[in-house]
Amino acid sequence: MVFQEADMDSIRNIIGGKKGLIVGIANENSIAYGCASVLKQLGAEFAVTYLNEKAEKYVRPLADQLEAPIVMPLDVEKPGQLQAVFDAISQQWGKLDFVIHSIAFCPMDDLHGRVVDCSLEGFQQAMHVSCFSFVEMARLAEPLMKDGGTLITMSYYGADKVVENYNIMGPVKAALESVSRYMANELGPKGIRVHAVSPGPLRTRAASGIAHFDALISDAIARAPQNRLVDIEDVGMTCAFLISDAARGLTGQTVYVDGGHHIMA
Repeated sequence: MVFQEADMDSIRNIIGGKKGLIVGIANENSIAYGCASVLKQLGAEFAVTYLNEKAEKYVRPLADQLEAPIVMPLDVEKPGQLQAVFDAISQQWGKLDFVIHSIAFCPMDDLHGRVVDCSLEGFQQAMHVSCFSFVEMARLAEPLMKDGGTLITMSYYGADKVVENYNIMGPVKAALESVSRYMANELGPKGIRVHAVSPGPLRTRAASGIAHFDALISDAIARAPQNRLVDIEDVGMTCAFLISDAARGLTGQTVYVDGGHHIMA
């Protein structure tokens, strides 16, 4: 999505100057990249992370394109890496206005199996990466959000309804949405807003691990009132609104960006 130059000055007033952290860019098809691209056009500045050395070769060129001043490795399962990212943000900016958490993981055997057959190790890893890491980010962001801020995570419709083949990630995302509501309550007095954004199915690398994903895509197009898939820029624009002062009266929401699919019985 590219905004017309004539509109840029007014749009920048919404987001311009805000500083944040975006976690989850893997390639140009990532939801996190769609958010970053939109926010960059709106004048925001943000730190970007990559999972490991293998991922860096894909993420670094995108981070350069986005002119991210902080680009660091982040594997939330490795002790100290998340703290190091927030230390770098504290040293460079001394503040933080927003965090976008767009990471999830589940071992393939557990993802493709029944919920009742999920291993303890797989369940714990899925919860750690996909849910608890958001709690950790909120805890580290809180002292930097001196003038308030916004924390956003990515969920999915399978948190609320049974979606075939989504399996154990449904309960994990349900926990993530609940965590968002509780943190919204706890952090609200400090002006920190917390939201879960729930996009419709998108052709991302992470989604490719879901069995029969093409059928899920086809069903979403057929059943959504808009009869289309949303894209990563749609998600980015929603996040931009939630981060902006225009959404100052909203917190604790699960915001669906799915062309209306979730309203259908």
